[in-house]
Amino acid sequence: MYDISKIREDFPILSREVYGKPLVYLDNGATTQKPKVVVESLVDEYYSVNANVHRGVHFLSQQATELHEGSRETVRRFINARSTSEIIFTRGTTESINLVASCFGEAFMKEGDEVIVSEMEHHSNIVSWQLLQARKGIRLRVIPITDAGELRLDVYEQLFNERTRLVSITHVSNVLGTVNPVRDMIATAHAHGVPVLVDGAQSTPHFAVDMQALDCDFFAFSGHKIYGPTGIGVLYGKEEWLDRLPPYMGGGEMIKNVSFEHTTFNELPYKFEAGTPDYVASTGLAKAIDYVSALGMDKIYAHEQELTRYAMQRMAEVEGMRFIGTAAEKDAVISFLVGDIHHLDMGTLLDHLGVAVRTGHHCAEPLMRRLGIDGTVRASFALYNTKEEVDVLVEGIKRVSRMF
Repeated sequence: MYDISKIREDFPILSREVYGKPLVYLDNGATTQKPKVVVESLVDEYYSVNANVHRGVHFLSQQATELHEGSRETVRRFINARSTSEIIFTRGTTESINLVASCFGEAFMKEGDEVIVSEMEHHSNIVSWQLLQARKGIRLRVIPITDAGELRLDVYEQLFNERTRLVSITHVSNVLGTVNPVRDMIATAHAHGVPVLVDGAQSTPHFAVDMQALDCDFFAFSGHKIYGPTGIGVLYGKEEWLDRLPPYMGGGEMIKNVSFEHTTFNELPYKFEAGTPDYVASTGLAKAIDYVSALGMDKIYAHEQELTRYAMQRMAEVEGMRFIGTAAEKDAVISFLVGDIHHLDMGTLLDHLGVAVRTGHHCAEPLMRRLGIDGTVRASFALYNTKEEVDVLVEGIKRVSRMF
């Protein structure tokens, strides 16, 4: 059974009040709240196991190393990677994408080569490639979307040519909630001999992801969006690709031998993990993964899908409601506008009613321009949200609407 009351007890922050109202936290697309087991693991490690990992011969260092590398194995199992050598710890999805853009671009791209992205990408999957564009003169090719917020796959297939070097695509839009058919898109790219990077920031917290089933070449996600700590994330990469890429940064841990004449680099995954890693946060990420795994990703998905359908039905009652993103395959994100009410006004007034939503362009300005708007209000759901909270949201929207 999916016992939502018991689940909510694991998240103390959900019981607090803001402006004298019970908190209704619907900004999970930006970051999720953390269960007690995650926070307690951070405190425990700092108080009882804290020591720098790898190379240390003393007891604490060895124990901290075991926790850190055990966390890598937890991630490997969770996403069904073949080996822990394919699991690189980063600061989050943004750093993971930048790592691929920098290293892949350095090794395999030259002026005139092309990367395929889409109109619905987060800025991190646009600007990273624009930096490479400025350095090496590469070109971005963009998959357009329909008015419903679905990718034009017919156009996607036409974008490939002899200069296409990589496809970098979001799994789930952080604005529209659209679940893209990445498995089919990967198969199309591979038929052209082109590798694929998948931005999994908005998919990994909501449903099971399987690297063997997807067959992507790179996959990125963030710890803080899946109930783990901030400042920790993962880049998965097929070993055959990671072996061919140059290091991202230089420093300790990513080397085997250093002299002033020559340096040899460490084996995977350490070649990409220069400096002291956030070994405490990696433990917290593993605890978060254990937490959602115990609940069952299938049950989390079913709960959030039911909640999203209910929310869209209730929100449709509001006069002037306009949903931004109505794809057939949609995840736990609802972006909307109401009449002529500015999204910032709606979000600010909902906040004073205790409802936390996100407003603005959501780091997706090209998408906003495509839609002809400057921003939306976004309600994004998590495993601990309830239909009662949706009712509070809807009544809040109605109240704000009456004020205008």
